[in-house]
Amino acid sequence: MSLVSIESPKHCAKKGLNVHKLSKKLFFAFSAFFTTLLSLILIIWLILRPTKPEFSLKETDIYQLSLSGPNLLNSSIQLTLLSKNPNQKVGIYYDELQVYAAYKGQQITVDSPLPPFYQGHQDSNLLTASLVGAGLPVAPSFNYEVGRDQTAGKLVLNLRVNGRIRWKVGTWVSGRYRINVSCLAVMALGSTLPTGPLRSTQGTACSTAV
Repeated sequence: MSLVSIESPKHCAKKGLNVHKLSKKLFFAFSAFFTTLLSLILIIWLILRPTKPEFSLKETDIYQLSLSGPNLLNSSIQLTLLSKNPNQKVGIYYDELQVYAAYKGQQITVDSPLPPFYQGHQDSNLLTASLVGAGLPVAPSFNYEVGRDQTAGKLVLNLRVNGRIRWKVGTWVSGRYRINVSCLAVMALGSTLPTGPLRSTQGTACSTAV
Protein backbone atom coordinates (compact mmCIF):
# COMPACT_ATOMS: atom_id res chain seq x y z
CA MET A 1 0.00 0.00 0.00
CA SER A 2 1.45 3.40 -0.97
CA LEU A 3 1.10 6.54 1.06
CA VAL A 4 0.03 9.69 -0.69
CA SER A 5 0.81 13.04 0.90
CA ILE A 6 -1.67 15.71 0.04
CA GLU A 7 -0.93 19.33 0.97
CA SER A 8 -3.51 22.03 0.93
CA PRO A 9 -3.06 25.11 -1.33
CA LYS A 10 -2.68 27.23 1.82
CA HIS A 11 0.25 25.08 3.00
CA CYS A 12 1.99 25.31 -0.39
CA ALA A 13 1.59 29.08 -0.44
CA LYS A 14 3.09 29.33 3.04
CA LYS A 15 6.05 27.18 1.99
CA GLY A 16 6.66 29.35 -1.07
CA LEU A 17 6.49 32.46 1.09
CA ASN A 18 9.21 31.09 3.41
CA VAL A 19 11.51 30.44 0.43
CA HIS A 20 10.90 33.99 -0.81
CA LYS A 21 11.73 35.40 2.64
CA LEU A 22 14.94 33.37 2.77
CA SER A 23 15.99 34.66 -0.67
CA LYS A 24 15.37 38.23 0.44
CA LYS A 25 17.42 37.71 3.60
CA LEU A 26 20.35 36.29 1.59
CA PHE A 27 20.15 39.17 -0.88
CA PHE A 28 20.22 41.79 1.88
CA ALA A 29 23.05 39.96 3.67
CA PHE A 30 25.23 39.91 0.53
CA SER A 31 24.32 43.53 -0.23
CA ALA A 32 25.33 44.59 3.28
CA PHE A 33 28.61 42.65 3.00
CA PHE A 34 29.62 44.25 -0.31
CA THR A 35 28.54 47.70 0.87
CA THR A 36 30.67 47.32 4.00
CA LEU A 37 33.63 46.10 1.93
CA LEU A 38 33.38 49.00 -0.53
CA SER A 39 33.01 51.48 2.33
CA LEU A 40 36.12 50.06 3.99
CA ILE A 41 38.13 50.38 0.76
CA LEU A 42 36.87 53.96 0.33
CA ILE A 43 37.81 54.87 3.92
CA ILE A 44 41.32 53.44 3.47
CA TRP A 45 41.64 55.30 0.15
CA LEU A 46 40.55 58.60 1.71
CA ILE A 47 42.93 58.15 4.66
CA LEU A 48 45.93 57.36 2.47
CA ARG A 49 45.00 59.86 -0.30
CA PRO A 50 47.56 58.78 -2.92
CA THR A 51 49.39 61.69 -4.51
CA LYS A 52 50.15 61.56 -8.22
CA PRO A 53 53.78 60.84 -9.14
CA GLU A 54 56.20 63.68 -9.83
CA PHE A 55 58.37 63.98 -12.95
CA SER A 56 61.21 66.32 -13.83
CA LEU A 57 63.31 66.60 -16.98
CA LYS A 58 67.01 66.21 -16.19
CA GLU A 59 68.66 66.30 -19.62
CA THR A 60 67.74 66.51 -23.30
CA ASP A 61 70.05 66.11 -26.30
CA ILE A 62 69.00 66.74 -29.91
CA TYR A 63 71.33 64.89 -32.30
CA GLN A 64 69.30 65.42 -35.45
CA LEU A 65 66.46 67.68 -36.51
CA SER A 66 66.49 68.16 -40.27
CA LEU A 67 64.28 67.89 -43.33
CA SER A 68 65.09 65.06 -45.76
CA GLY A 69 62.58 66.18 -48.38
CA PRO A 70 59.55 68.42 -48.75
CA ASN A 71 57.97 68.45 -45.30
CA LEU A 72 59.63 65.18 -44.21
CA LEU A 73 61.58 65.29 -40.94
CA ASN A 74 64.42 63.17 -39.57
CA SER A 75 64.96 63.45 -35.82
CA SER A 76 67.06 61.89 -33.08
CA ILE A 77 66.62 62.93 -29.43
CA GLN A 78 67.91 61.48 -26.16
CA LEU A 79 66.26 62.40 -22.85
CA THR A 80 66.56 61.59 -19.16
CA LEU A 81 63.61 61.90 -16.78
CA LEU A 82 63.43 61.63 -13.00
CA SER A 83 60.29 59.95 -11.66
CA LYS A 84 59.41 60.17 -7.97
CA ASN A 85 56.69 58.56 -5.85
CA PRO A 86 55.87 61.08 -3.07
CA ASN A 87 53.56 58.69 -1.19
CA GLN A 88 54.63 57.18 2.15
CA LYS A 89 52.25 54.19 2.10
CA VAL A 90 51.29 53.75 -1.55
CA GLY A 91 53.36 52.05 -4.27
CA ILE A 92 52.93 52.63 -7.99
CA TYR A 93 53.01 50.22 -10.93
CA TYR A 94 53.84 51.91 -14.26
CA ASP A 95 52.38 50.12 -17.29
CA GLU A 96 52.47 50.77 -21.05
CA LEU A 97 54.48 54.02 -20.92
CA GLN A 98 55.11 55.68 -24.28
CA VAL A 99 57.39 58.70 -24.84
CA TYR A 100 57.55 61.09 -27.79
CA ALA A 101 58.71 64.61 -28.66
CA ALA A 102 56.63 67.43 -30.11
CA TYR A 103 57.52 70.81 -31.60
CA LYS A 104 54.96 73.59 -32.07
CA GLY A 105 52.16 71.08 -31.59
CA GLN A 106 53.59 68.59 -34.13
CA GLN A 107 54.83 65.14 -33.14
CA ILE A 108 58.43 64.91 -34.41
CA THR A 109 59.38 61.40 -33.20
CA VAL A 110 57.55 58.10 -33.12
CA ASP A 111 56.34 56.72 -29.79
CA SER A 112 59.11 55.02 -27.84
CA PRO A 113 58.07 52.46 -25.15
CA LEU A 114 59.52 52.43 -21.65
CA PRO A 115 59.74 49.10 -19.79
CA PRO A 116 57.11 48.64 -17.05
CA PHE A 117 58.35 48.96 -13.48
CA TYR A 118 57.24 49.20 -9.85
CA GLN A 119 58.06 52.22 -7.70
CA GLY A 120 58.06 51.78 -3.92
CA HIS A 121 57.14 54.31 -1.23
CA GLN A 122 59.00 57.62 -1.79
CA ASP A 123 61.32 55.95 -4.32
CA SER A 124 62.86 57.73 -7.33
CA ASN A 125 63.85 56.30 -10.72
CA LEU A 126 65.87 57.68 -13.62
CA LEU A 127 64.25 56.96 -16.99
CA THR A 128 66.08 57.30 -20.30
CA ALA A 129 64.60 57.13 -23.78
CA SER A 130 65.96 57.40 -27.31
CA LEU A 131 63.45 59.08 -29.60
CA VAL A 132 63.77 58.90 -33.37
CA GLY A 133 61.82 59.86 -36.45
CA ALA A 134 62.54 59.01 -40.08
CA GLY A 135 60.66 60.80 -42.83
CA LEU A 136 57.90 62.01 -40.52
CA PRO A 137 55.48 64.41 -42.23
CA VAL A 138 55.48 67.92 -40.75
CA ALA A 139 53.70 71.14 -41.59
CA PRO A 140 55.08 73.33 -44.43
CA SER A 141 55.75 76.00 -41.78
CA PHE A 142 58.30 73.82 -39.92
CA ASN A 143 61.39 75.52 -41.38
CA TYR A 144 59.83 78.93 -40.81
CA GLU A 145 59.18 78.12 -37.13
CA VAL A 146 62.76 76.89 -36.61
CA GLY A 147 64.00 80.12 -38.24
CA ARG A 148 61.94 82.19 -35.81
CA ASP A 149 63.42 80.23 -32.89
CA GLN A 150 66.92 80.90 -34.22
CA THR A 151 66.12 84.60 -34.26
CA ALA A 152 64.78 84.37 -30.69
CA GLY A 153 67.88 82.41 -29.63
CA LYS A 154 66.13 79.41 -28.13
CA LEU A 155 64.39 76.20 -29.16
CA VAL A 156 61.52 74.77 -27.09
CA LEU A 157 60.54 71.10 -27.28
CA ASN A 158 57.64 69.38 -25.57
CA LEU A 159 58.45 65.87 -24.25
CA ARG A 160 55.42 63.75 -23.45
CA VAL A 161 54.88 60.51 -21.54
CA ASN A 162 51.54 58.71 -21.77
CA GLY A 163 50.55 55.42 -20.21
CA ARG A 164 48.76 53.77 -17.31
CA ILE A 165 49.52 53.34 -13.61
CA ARG A 166 48.17 51.19 -10.76
CA TRP A 167 48.20 52.07 -7.06
CA LYS A 168 49.36 49.43 -4.53
CA VAL A 169 48.32 49.56 -0.87
CA GLY A 170 49.54 46.53 1.08
CA THR A 171 48.46 43.53 -1.02
CA TRP A 172 45.63 45.43 -2.72
CA VAL A 173 46.27 46.74 -6.26
CA SER A 174 43.90 49.17 -7.96
CA GLY A 175 42.70 49.15 -11.53
CA ARG A 176 44.59 51.03 -14.23
CA TYR A 177 44.50 54.84 -14.39
CA ARG A 178 45.69 56.90 -17.34
CA ILE A 179 48.70 59.14 -16.76
CA ASN A 180 49.86 62.03 -18.97
CA VAL A 181 53.15 63.83 -18.36
CA SER A 182 54.28 66.96 -20.22
CA CYS A 183 57.80 68.45 -19.96
CA LEU A 184 59.38 71.46 -21.67
CA ALA A 185 63.02 71.44 -22.81
CA VAL A 186 64.50 74.87 -23.59
CA MET A 187 67.80 74.99 -25.50
CA ALA A 188 70.00 77.85 -26.62
CA LEU A 189 69.99 78.18 -30.41
CA GLY A 190 72.26 80.43 -32.44
CA SER A 191 71.88 81.77 -35.98
CA THR A 192 73.56 78.59 -37.29
CA LEU A 193 72.91 75.03 -36.13
CA PRO A 194 75.85 73.60 -34.14
CA THR A 195 77.77 70.57 -35.38
CA GLY A 196 77.34 68.83 -32.01
CA PRO A 197 74.07 68.04 -30.25
CA LEU A 198 71.78 70.71 -28.87
CA ARG A 199 71.74 70.13 -25.15
CA SER A 200 69.53 71.17 -22.26
CA THR A 201 70.74 70.25 -18.77
CA GLN A 202 68.54 72.67 -16.87
CA GLY A 203 66.20 70.54 -14.76
CA THR A 204 62.55 71.49 -15.21
CA ALA A 205 59.46 70.23 -13.40
CA CYS A 206 56.87 68.51 -15.56
CA SER A 207 53.10 68.68 -15.31
CA THR A 208 51.39 65.37 -14.49
CA ALA A 209 47.71 64.50 -14.93
CA VAL A 210 46.16 61.27 -13.60
